[in-house]
Amino acid sequence: MLGLGFQRPRRSPWELLRSAAVSCFLALLCHFALAMVPRLFPSLSLLSLLPISALVLLATIFLGKCWRRLLGIAASAPAFVLFNILFLWGVYIAVIRGAIPSILDAILNAECALLLFGFYKIFSSDPGMVAHDSSCSIESEQKGFSEFDLQYEKSPLFSRVRYCNICKTSIRGFDHHCPAFGNCIGQKNRRLFIGLLAGFVIAEASYTMCSTHFITRSLNTQKIRLENIISGNFVIGTTLFSILQVLWQVVFLVWHIYCICLNIRTEEWINWRKYPEFQLIVQPQPGSPTSETRFTNPYDKGFIGNIKDFFKPKD
Repeated sequence: MLGLGFQRPRRSPWELLRSAAVSCFLALLCHFALAMVPRLFPSLSLLSLLPISALVLLATIFLGKCWRRLLGIAASAPAFVLFNILFLWGVYIAVIRGAIPSILDAILNAECALLLFGFYKIFSSDPGMVAHDSSCSIESEQKGFSEFDLQYEKSPLFSRVRYCNICKTSIRGFDHHCPAFGNCIGQKNRRLFIGLLAGFVIAEASYTMCSTHFITRSLNTQKIRLENIISGNFVIGTTLFSILQVLWQVVFLVWHIYCICLNIRTEEWINWRKYPEFQLIVQPQPGSPTSETRFTNPYDKGFIGNIKDFFKPKD
């Protein structure tokens, strides 16, 4: 009898609670560090603070990682993402909301609520797990994902099935394992992933627009400079965080849209030399001792066909 062969690693309630607490602490540490940037550099513009904020954020994450390794404490990337969403939403409700028009306020709150719902959906979704027995799971772990994939490359039942070493299972249409969402991205949840990624970009851009409106209004109406107010520092810090998030997420989103247009997965693009179907052997020319291996995409159906395949993939 074939089974899914997929189970999330079981952890005790204490381990889950501890990793969530560590993630919450790291999220708060990052935002406190970013809030210190406008405090230490009050004369710089928001644009000038961006590279400094990027360095501060990277340094904080690196120090947090070293601290976790030193103490042997694990953190949870999905919990870290969740606490960042809640922190930004909390700063908006506590500080910014009063200066925002009611329509824009309703839109931003709806965007944050939808982000949390989408985050839960993709965390708990089936990415396209392929049924196999336990012996296949053990064999795939021993041989590695590339050899396991090659065994089934000629079988239509296992078309574009790749093995994830993190989840210890085979995923149809495997794109990549996303630590931030705590799940693989495959054929069944790829559309949800793209929609959620776009949702993060839109929500963070909306937050940036609201926070900059609040900053401008506060500087025009208050005699005391906003940077000297604790709440103002958090508003500027979260604004810088949102801008930095939008910058890399837009690049990431464009990359995935590009892959959709070519009907190729991230895993296949990076490791195409491991999969024979992507290899085109060019016979050696006169005077050339060896043949040449070039990239070819057998799944490319043209722009329109690739878009249709994304929205209506074949099971």
